[in-house]
Amino acid sequence: MERIFILFPPLVLVLLVLGCVQPSLTKESQAEKFQRQHMDPNTSTVTASYCNEMMKRRSMTVGRCKPVNTFIHEPLHKVEAICSQENVRCKNGQSNCYKSSSKMRITDCSLKKGSKYPKCDYETKQLQKSIIVACTYKHIRIPETVHFDGSV
Repeated sequence: MERIFILFPPLVLVLLVLGCVQPSLTKESQAEKFQRQHMDPNTSTVTASYCNEMMKRRSMTVGRCKPVNTFIHEPLHKVEAICSQENVRCKNGQSNCYKSSSKMRITDCSLKKGSKYPKCDYETKQLQKSIIVACTYKHIRIPETVHFDGSV
């Protein structure tokens, strides 16, 4: 019994340190967040409940209802290729946004009027539009798509 009391303080200390370190190890990058929130390349058929399901599945209804979101139904390499297409100004005034030269299959999700957390209810609209994304470079010549800026 005495041994347990001797080992208890160091064990508590280790658990506290792991509790502080672990969340920083799992923090997603901007590119990972973009992919979680906007990429759904394998979907060809979108049902009326698509947005309700995907917004929940992709953790955009945790603690609040994200008001709007767009899912892109194209392969990631096609979306990343936009980073070498027409440079346009971002909504926030920055200059790292690019507009796709061709229309892409997307689904717009908009929170329905009167819908409130925790019952997030979305309208689903399947569209084909050019999209605007913000890009950064993880290496000199390898672009990363990090933000969905809009569709036109």
